[in-house]
Amino acid sequence: MRSVRSVRSGEQTRPLIPTTVGSQTSCPVTRSLEFEWVKTGAVLTERHQRLVLAWLLAGAFVVMIVCTKFGAVDVTGSDWLAALWNLVTSDHTDEAIGPVGVILLQVRFPRVLMGFLVGGTLAIVGATLQALLRNPLADPYVLGVSSGAALGITAATLLGGAAFSGAFSMGVLTVSIWGFVGGLATLVVIYTLAQSHGRLPIHGLLLAGVVLNAVLTALIMFMTSIMEPARSAGLIAWLMGSVAVPGWSGLLGIAACVTAGAGWLLYHAPALNVLTQGEETARSLGVDVERLKKRLYVVAALLVGAVVSVSGMIGFVGMVVPHLVRMAVGADHRLLMPAAALVGGSFLVLSDTVARTLLAPSEIPVGVVTALAGGPVFLYFLLAQKSRMV
Repeated sequence: MRSVRSVRSGEQTRPLIPTTVGSQTSCPVTRSLEFEWVKTGAVLTERHQRLVLAWLLAGAFVVMIVCTKFGAVDVTGSDWLAALWNLVTSDHTDEAIGPVGVILLQVRFPRVLMGFLVGGTLAIVGATLQALLRNPLADPYVLGVSSGAALGITAATLLGGAAFSGAFSMGVLTVSIWGFVGGLATLVVIYTLAQSHGRLPIHGLLLAGVVLNAVLTALIMFMTSIMEPARSAGLIAWLMGSVAVPGWSGLLGIAACVTAGAGWLLYHAPALNVLTQGEETARSLGVDVERLKKRLYVVAALLVGAVVSVSGMIGFVGMVVPHLVRMAVGADHRLLMPAAALVGGSFLVLSDTVARTLLAPSEIPVGVVTALAGGPVFLYFLLAQKSRMV
């Protein structure tokens, strides 16, 4: 296995393992990375890392702008510019901005932004959990919190008579709160079951999450089976993934939550670099491993609960995107996590565009598109990497 290099072509790189962690100072680490899946990708210089992020940010912006043009009503470039001009110069009434402006401002812009937020959150949480659990198959739904959030929304639909026809009879915000509360309750249960003598063992966390996930999924299926057929069909379609948002209020609420949580995870990216080397190595470098694991788990679970409560179960983004980004840019989480967020957000925006245009005016659940698109792409890169190793 190759070792981590800290100098390349005369330029100083930021090493994968920070030389100062906590209250202790460590010497430069030149040992090989412990896990084969962690060491894929090159070690980039700091200048190259900034360049990569700049290109990804520009690409994400272009993707979001282009995807607002497509839908059941196609918007030409001139119509798009005219609607944007009316939006800037008018008093923002429906009559002033015109029908195209209403479509863009009230439907497509919020939906595209919601897709980017959800995809970016799932990707950054996936990268965090793969480092925390040291398992390349980890994704945001392995925690079981997603099933808790889905159960909360299913219960709200059953008890409150909410109809899934693009809006809830009891209000979108109320049902989303039910989902978040369900995810939070599941988080408490899993944390209680997994904790042992003040520590949070990884195997206990995985087992508790998998078992509770199976139980909660069974409860969701039971509740769905006793609903009215129209409501159960709509609920099932929503659980397969949807980033439709009724307006800006719901978008701003979820944006505040995921921005704060994702920012916290990014702040701890250097500690995640150390944690991927193993818990003993991390302790020797001054990291309070148990405290870090608990905080990472709680924040990641809360982010998953918040996302699922507004978008349903969108698979493959949290597992596939961090893998592909790691292959391209390396395992340094200071670059991997923001890059994964940008790629994940762009990927979900593109997937949602396909979902709402392929069979327009009908919509395909976006979770179906992400699985059909992400699976083959991931297998292709996996086989390509395998052939290079032979």
